[in-house]
Amino acid sequence: MRMKQLISSLVVGLSAVVAFSSAATAADMTGAGATFPYPIYAKWAETYKAATGNGLNYQSVGSGAGIKQIKAKTVDFGASDMPLTAADLDAEGLMQFPAIMGGVVTVVNLEGITPGQLKMTGPLVGDIYLGKITKWNDPAIAALNPGVKLPADEITVVHRADGSGTSFLFTDFLSKTNAEFKTKVGAGTAVKWVVGVGGKGNEGVAANVQRIKGSIGYVEWAYAKKNKMSHTQLKNKDGNFMQPDDEFFKAAAASAEWTKTPGFGVVLTDQAGKNSWPITGVSFILMHKAQADANKGKEVVKFFDWAFKNGGAAATELDYVPLPASVVKLVQDSWKANLKDASGKAIY
Repeated sequence: MRMKQLISSLVVGLSAVVAFSSAATAADMTGAGATFPYPIYAKWAETYKAATGNGLNYQSVGSGAGIKQIKAKTVDFGASDMPLTAADLDAEGLMQFPAIMGGVVTVVNLEGITPGQLKMTGPLVGDIYLGKITKWNDPAIAALNPGVKLPADEITVVHRADGSGTSFLFTDFLSKTNAEFKTKVGAGTAVKWVVGVGGKGNEGVAANVQRIKGSIGYVEWAYAKKNKMSHTQLKNKDGNFMQPDDEFFKAAAASAEWTKTPGFGVVLTDQAGKNSWPITGVSFILMHKAQADANKGKEVVKFFDWAFKNGGAAATELDYVPLPASVVKLVQDSWKANLKDASGKAIY
């Protein structure tokens, strides 16, 4: 039965990717990278195609792969939930801009536990991912959840097996809240996990958690909702236990200093504020400043410009947070200043 469920989950996940790209033509824009924003990029692409006739072939392969592909110039844009540093951008001739914001949640597969019932903290989740807490009825978990009937099941840790911006956000949060995790594992798109089983993409982690009784994993909120997974509450920096919600993702982004951060590379984990969701993140787009194919470059910019102006409602419906109008204006100014054709003329 478990194998049948796993195959079913994988088929559903793969079908989503194929449906997005199977009708692609050579004239379509191409992008690759983060799985975190895949649900909203797919929705935007579908609506944009219907409105303009122009298609997008986006490969949901993980931030690490997306960064590699844009550096190799095999796609028109890359997507990453971990911002590149100013030095990395300059070295590769890239520019970076934010496209969407959202939240990462911890999810569990525990019999008798309802979505949002279990309370967790960064130090506790860090200890679980260090292999220090191995059973669900451990006193440290029980102390946070009085009255909750916790099983004596072994905990199976699920993490990403690929280079992942979602992993960066998750490990960055754990590194900020658990000193031992920071020392032994640290923050990054691809880290050396101490324990656990890997899954490829948000889709793979979701499938593994759904398949394995007693498991814990981390996925973007839209994946948890779509798959009706049991998420946990998380304690934020101000000490409040929070349920994931786009309003709380927005609260975490309220103090972001976009203009003071090179390449807009803000990191929104463990932000102060009574309503801040602790694992909030930004998904970024990477493009070459010198556009070898100016027409493709223009089309990519037109797509995201259209999405900023027309895609807000779809983003909110999927529990993402659209960029504020002030940030959109900063992005548009950055396009004008940085994206050029072969003659040096701005493409936007």
